[in-house]
Amino acid sequence: MTTSTQNNALSESKLKIEMVHDAVCSWCPIGYSNIKTAISRLGIDVDFHFLPFELNPGLSENGLLISHYFVHKMGWSESKLLSYQKSLVDTALKAGIFIDFNKRRYYYNTHNAHLLMHWAEIHGQQSLVNERLIQAYFTEGLDISDVAVLLGIVEQLGFDAPDVKHLFESGFIKQAVEDKINRVAALNLLSIPAFIINEETLITGSNSVDYFMEVLGDMIKQQKQETTTCPI
Repeated sequence: MTTSTQNNALSESKLKIEMVHDAVCSWCPIGYSNIKTAISRLGIDVDFHFLPFELNPGLSENGLLISHYFVHKMGWSESKLLSYQKSLVDTALKAGIFIDFNKRRYYYNTHNAHLLMHWAEIHGQQSLVNERLIQAYFTEGLDISDVAVLLGIVEQLGFDAPDVKHLFESGFIKQAVEDKINRVAALNLLSIPAFIINEETLITGSNSVDYFMEVLGDMIKQQKQETTTCPI
């Protein structure tokens, strides 16, 4: 069977993928880019969603200097931090993600960003909003805890900011996000990103494109076998 024929066969099935992420997680955009590339190369149809994980839920509105976190909280030397950041930038570039540490200097509280992502899910625009948040934070260094910044992002994407503004005060949306956070907490994850496939299979880590292609391809084949097997 040729690669083209294999891809056509795979595209007949559909996977639900839920990505556990945080908007300030360095490895999340890398994992997102790699799994999206794998999906594209396989030519498969997926139902893609995002689930919230807050790395620093107690952060104040002023945020926290990344250098302060690693040097003073983690005990890293400045040279170790710089080496890690260079390695991270190189890895991200291979995935098509540009991280500018001259601008991305702070970790921010991401609760408001997750509220926006839930609103985006309701409107079928999560991937679009996620990709803009990646650029806003990792490349432009914007404060994505700031409602005004998030509304600016909404406007740039062509949505009506006044219509979106209410979501940050909506008890319904806050509860929905809290329910998602509690669902993720039950997984006892030690790190993110993580990916839940068809609500039952958990994959952790940013992983390579080839790894995602192998795992997703196998799952599609298994799914097709299960749906075409006739009961006795």
